Amino acid sequence: MSRRAKPLLQDDSVAKSKPARPRDPAQPHLPFDPMPDRIEPCLALSKKAPPKGPDWVFELKWDGYRLAIHIEPKGVRIITRGGYDWTDRFPAIAEAARRLGVGTAILDGEAVVLDKEGRSDFGALQRSLGGRGGKRSSAESVFFAFDLLYFDGHDLTGTELSVRRHLLEDFLDGATGAIQLSEEVYGDGTELLANACAMGLEGIIAKHRDQPYRSGRTGDWLKIKCVQSESFMIVGYEQSTVARSGVGSLLLAARKGHDWVYVGSVGTGFNAKDAEQLRSMLDKLKTKRAAVPLKGKNLVFAQPTLIAEIEFRGWTHDGSLRHASYKGLREVQDNAAVFNIDDKPSA
Repeated sequence: MSRRAKPLLQDDSVAKSKPARPRDPAQPHLPFDPMPDRIEPCLALSKKAPPKGPDWVFELKWDGYRLAIHIEPKGVRIITRGGYDWTDRFPAIAEAARRLGVGTAILDGEAVVLDKEGRSDFGALQRSLGGRGGKRSSAESVFFAFDLLYFDGHDLTGTELSVRRHLLEDFLDGATGAIQLSEEVYGDGTELLANACAMGLEGIIAKHRDQPYRSGRTGDWLKIKCVQSESFMIVGYEQSTVARSGVGSLLLAARKGHDWVYVGSVGTGFNAKDAEQLRSMLDKLKTKRAAVPLKGKNLVFAQPTLIAEIEFRGWTHDGSLRHASYKGLREVQDNAAVFNIDDKPSA
């Protein structure tokens, strides 16, 4: 039996997704639009606080891999954010898509692995795929769909979110298993965020209900996190004679324009097996020239190639991560953007 996501609020003070409404049989038949091979995803802009006002709707923030499911007459394709075909990596999701019984559709959403509490767990998703560079398929992943970009031969990207959500809710009404609806929640954003954080969830996403689907980080979608989590480049490691596989901590860098800037190190969140794998990969990338200005006799520098997802609690006055914890490596195909210092969340 598939695990369901833990609801954001357990009482009735905040409504979940509205019940599906039947389509209007009098709707005129519109001309068919060509189905795009790929649509660049709409990305959420980081903010410290939720927006206010009736123009915004909220959802959970999922901690997984952003995917697009293309359902076509010739079959199903599952495309990563970077444009790679990962259909074979998510066989249960692909099979669930085939059973949806629609001729053409493009679903935008996130593949996650849920823990026992129904929360998305990025590390568990990585392990289910065999780690970075692994070839394992994930049988336990669940795809939470939060947008419908193409349906029944019609391009929906030019329509407002409220219309796309209405069609998506109708399409996935009651769906359980490997494909589920990412439910909207209604209420005050500040209250929703507080409840999400109290339940140990990743955070919330705010979306402007009247905007079309626009690729890139336009500000139509906002992410407000309980605990900050971003992608940073590993530029080396600190050797240790007592730590796991000789890796005391990983040296991290963020982007600043076209340069790298050091943002501190992380020494927690990885076990002995992770450390052994990390050292093996980093030793193959050894370089005498550090990507960032650092000195130390126990430091091993590596070419900036491996991207790590790091959870942290904020920034120190000198620009380092506070209470950082390693979550896992990002896949090249995921097209994860390394954090840019200029993109620190604004109010």
